[in-house]
Amino acid sequence: MVMVVVVVVVAVVVLVVVVVVLVVAILVNSIVVVVVVVIVVVVIVVVVIVVVVVAVAVVVVLVVLAVVAVVTIKKSKHCDATESSI
Repeated sequence: MVMVVVVVVVAVVVLVVVVVVLVVAILVNSIVVVVVVVIVVVVIVVVVIVVVVVAVAVVVVLVVLAVVAVVTIKKSKHCDATESSI
């Protein structure tokens, strides 16, 4: 599910980037401007991808920590119960 969202976001960003580059290339017949725009757009896309990946990684880590915490609490409660009964 998360990967699907990431793929969709990246695809949309790439499409927007392509459209922007084409529009700029048509409006301005200067190669330098087009190159600068392409570089800026590529940097933005890379930053967006990195942010999305980091966000997904943070969410996964938090979920894993939550699960571990819950399991640990359940185990400790179970152990306490058995120890008190002994």
